[in-house]
Amino acid sequence: MRALFGSFLAGLLSILAILAMLSGPALAVDGDEMFADPVREARARDVGRQLRCLVCQNQSIFDSNSGLAKDLRVLVRTRMTEGDSDAEILSYIADRYGDYVLLQPRFSIGNGILWAAPILALLFGLGAMLLYLKSRGTGRPDVSLTENEREAARKLLQEGRP
Repeated sequence: MRALFGSFLAGLLSILAILAMLSGPALAVDGDEMFADPVREARARDVGRQLRCLVCQNQSIFDSNSGLAKDLRVLVRTRMTEGDSDAEILSYIADRYGDYVLLQPRFSIGNGILWAAPILALLFGLGAMLLYLKSRGTGRPDVSLTENEREAARKLLQEGRP
């Protein structure tokens, strides 16, 4: 009975794995929002692939089927129809939604600080560690024994011997 159940389960998992591999990515773009001109459509997709879906966060707006991604795709096409260049479209959307919407954010002082902060923290930590180690010194004070102390130590050591 166990062998039959095990083979049934293995077959079911195999079928599910095959179906998962055969299913292509879901088409996020509706046919009614596409340009009829393939050149303009390709340009819209190039611009859209530079924009992050704010809902999915790790997909472009052309790879996501969320409502906000659809709104952004329509906005890209509207701005293209109005005659904006690619840079103007990206700038308009980034100004409206913030730099996070760009998959490759623009360089700014804030971004530079974010990138430099871990390096600065590491350098600060290394500097603090070096100062601490330097202030500790060797850890052993230089102790010189007087002649009386040496004689007392010899006596103690000799008494301990049988």
